[in-house]
Amino acid sequence: MRFIKEPINQFIRLETSASIVLFLATVLALALANSPLNEAFRDFWQNPLTVGTPGFMLSKPLVLWVNDGLMAIFFFLIGLELKRELLTGELSSFKKASLPVIAAIGGMVVPALLFTFFNHNKPGADGWGIPMAADIAFSLGILKLLGKRVPAGLKIFLTAFAIVDDLGAVLVIALFYSDDILWKYILYALLIVTFLLLMTHQNRYSKYFYFVSGVAVWFLFLKSGIHPTVAGVLMALTIPLAREEETLSFYNGTQEALDDFLKECKPGQTKAILTENQLGSLEAIGILTEKATPPLQYLEHKLHGWVSYLIMPVFALANAGVAISLSGNLDLNLAITLAISMFVGNIVGIATFSLLAIKLKIAELPEQVTPAQIVGVSFLGGLGFTMALFISNLAYTDSVLADSSKAGILLGSFFAGLIGFFVLRWILRSKKES
Repeated sequence: MRFIKEPINQFIRLETSASIVLFLATVLALALANSPLNEAFRDFWQNPLTVGTPGFMLSKPLVLWVNDGLMAIFFFLIGLELKRELLTGELSSFKKASLPVIAAIGGMVVPALLFTFFNHNKPGADGWGIPMAADIAFSLGILKLLGKRVPAGLKIFLTAFAIVDDLGAVLVIALFYSDDILWKYILYALLIVTFLLLMTHQNRYSKYFYFVSGVAVWFLFLKSGIHPTVAGVLMALTIPLAREEETLSFYNGTQEALDDFLKECKPGQTKAILTENQLGSLEAIGILTEKATPPLQYLEHKLHGWVSYLIMPVFALANAGVAISLSGNLDLNLAITLAISMFVGNIVGIATFSLLAIKLKIAELPEQVTPAQIVGVSFLGGLGFTMALFISNLAYTDSVLADSSKAGILLGSFFAGLIGFFVLRWILRSKKES
């Protein structure tokens, strides 16, 4: 089990430190939005950026390059995580997948229904998809604060649940937050994706060809009317998991290259210039290493740092700034409804659906995890920061509704994280004492 648990532990350690950077970016955005620099801060994100060549130009404000461009990479990473989990991880069988999938369904359906019930026929009704999504970075960060008392099974459950939840959010975006769809562009994009899937099936993969194809698919989705970040998930599904080089072949090849490298090494000459043969040996080892690493796993490993430490903080900086004043510029009903839907809806939805599935023997608890701990984790499901802000940008064009929804997201996420931490700490301490 070590080869499964170690990547998960590395992922959790990365997300934990990344949650601190994301939190600082959020605080900075709020501070700037409520300072004399507010107008300059907002204008900065509206500056146009043009990319292309003469005759083929694409010009967008900076904020849209972040939301439509950089976030496509974020969704690409989600797609890679989803495919890995479906093929080899916690979603690879019905027994493993049932509990996080059912929990995610509860965490999407109940908050959306709760929001619709409280906000029916009121301003901002289109934002029903906002309280559905969970934020894995902050959630895992809070689990990390609880230390070694948290069972590995609970961390794995939360990770798998959040990935499924994010996939649900992608489907909601594609189906309900896209309009004026030009189907011919979708058809062209799907033809490219289908061709890449056929290449993957035949174990043919070129990172350069896939990259160019990915840019083309992103552009076609951008022009189609369906949000281009959906292209990120589709492209991720085309990335192969199979390796070009088998383990034994990799070992023999690298051993031979190392032997050739050592033949021309002189003891103690650490600063000596390498010979042409030694450089060739190192190059051969690099090629063998690349071929022995599954492309999906390689990309996931390389992208995690960029997404966690750059893309998500930049997204928060561009989108989390809400100017809060007493002059009545916020729709308090919308903000409070969103906060309640995120906080209460996820607790009720995740806990109820999970415990009912366990009771009906549709699913089973992870190893060393108790029903009470599942209830505790359900509080963290209301922490919907990144994806909630993303859907908010799609749902609202009115500035008052947009700012009100962001205030509700921040409020709901704050209470979900704070209360979830203390509830889980009490549950874990009670188990330890018993």
